[in-house]
Order: sequence, then C-alpha cells, then structure tokens
Amino acid sequence: MSPKTMRFLAKPMLFAAAFIWGTSFFIMKNALDVMPVFFLLAIRFTAGAVLLSAVAWKKWKEFTVDYLWRGAVVGGFLFLAYSVQTFGLALTTPSKNAFLTAVYCVIVPFLTWAVVKRRPDRYHVASALLCVTGVGLVSLTEELTMNAGDLLTLLCALFYASHIVAVEKVSPGKDITLLTIFQFAFAAVYAWICGACTEMFPAAALADPAVLMPMAYLCVMATTVALLFQNVGQVWSDPASASVILSLESVFGVLSSVIFYGDLVTAQLLAGFVLIFVAVVCSETKFSFLHKK
Repeated sequence: MSPKTMRFLAKPMLFAAAFIWGTSFFIMKNALDVMPVFFLLAIRFTAGAVLLSAVAWKKWKEFTVDYLWRGAVVGGFLFLAYSVQTFGLALTTPSKNAFLTAVYCVIVPFLTWAVVKRRPDRYHVASALLCVTGVGLVSLTEELTMNAGDLLTLLCALFYASHIVAVEKVSPGKDITLLTIFQFAFAAVYAWICGACTEMFPAAALADPAVLMPMAYLCVMATTVALLFQNVGQVWSDPASASVILSLESVFGVLSSVIFYGDLVTAQLLAGFVLIFVAVVCSETKFSFLHKK
C-alpha cells in the first residue's frame, strides 16, 4: 500500500485495536466461568506466538540468540501482568478492571525515573494526582477499604508498567515484532508450567463451541490482530493522536461491559473513570493535541 493509504488507515487501525482490547474484558470475564486462569493464558499466548510468527515470517532472518533471554525477561513481566489482571478480573467487574488497568500509563514515567533516571515532568505529576483521586472514587468503600479484585488489578498495572520499562531496556537494536513473538512464547511457557502445577486442564470446556468462540476472539483478535493494528497504526500516525486513541481502550471496556455484561456504573464510578481517563491522556500526550501547530 502507498504511504498515503497507510496514513489514511492508521487511525482506524488504532481505533480498532482499542475497541478489540476494550471488548476483551467482558469476554475474558465470561471465559473465566469455565476456564482456569493459567490454561486460558497459556492457550492465548501460544496461539498469539504461532499466529504472529506466521504473519511476520520474514522477520525470522533477523533472529539472533540474544532474542531468547530478552524474550524471557519481557515475557515474564507480561505473564505476571496478565495473570494478576485475570485473577483480579475474576473478583471485580470488567469495567473497573478496564479502567484500573489503564493506571499503568501513569506509573510508567515514575518507574522509568527509578530505573533509567529520567525525571517525570509536571504533566506526569498532575496525572498522578488525578489518577490517585480517580482510583479512590472507583475502588475505595465508605470504610476506606479496597476489594481484592481491585487491589490485584492495580498490582497488574504495576506489572504492565514494569513490562513497558523492560521492553524499553532490552529492545534497542532489535526488531520489535520478533521480540513480541518471543515474549508471547515465553509467557505461554510460564503459563503452561503454572497451569500444570496448580490447575486441571479444561478438556471438557474446550470441546464446547460456546467456549471456543470467545477463546478464538481472545487468541486471534485481542492478541494478534490488535497488536498488528497497533504497531502499524503507531508507525503511520503521530504519537499524540495514537496515545489518545489507544487510551480509549478503557472507555470501550466500560461501554461493552455495561451493554453486554450488565455492569452498573454509578455517578461516583463515572467520576472516577473520567479522572483516570484524563490522567492517562495527560501522562501520554501532555495535551499536545490541543496546541496550535
């Protein structure tokens, strides 16, 4: 395709990626009724690695042995993030899980500061204050306590942020698609091992067509297609627009959970969601899209 066509398709691809990931929250919630966490993730990451390998087969000519340890490191953080998020999802609502996961965008600048000594700016500080207020509105009860599902989701946000920082550390000079294949593969290995040690393989569930369709959506659309759309869309779009569009994942997560799962959103929850969303946009873009060129 010509550059003009790619620029035209970039933003629709980013919207599609955000929509696919947003709708995956309630689909995951339903899948957890019959699928144990580790085997669900093992199947999802295995399928993702295989499909992405097939789509990006030309990338294999760039393979070197050090992709293995790099993939093992970032795959470990990815596995921790998805595992804790999925356990959290089992104990909270899909809409809260979607927005609390988005907190990772606000954590990244501060974690980067700790690791690579790059100081956050005033926009990052402002986004952190907005985010903390939003999390309080979303999760804290009248007794100022937090349920286990929300707490696990916030922990998963920390692991997602750690994953992003780890990718930044180990990816320079490496093909990001090939590195993604290996992080999927290692995350799958970790999930298969944990599943074999702690869970029963859900053979009966996987024979049910009602389970296969959601799993196919998670493996093909939410893992492979959305990732490809994100990678292509970010290359052919400006960073500020890409960040704003991708941050809509949490919004799509709430809308799909309300429409298809029956989540109830109170005024307090909505206020918290809005504050978290503004915090994410502030941290990711510094509102550069509002400035005159």
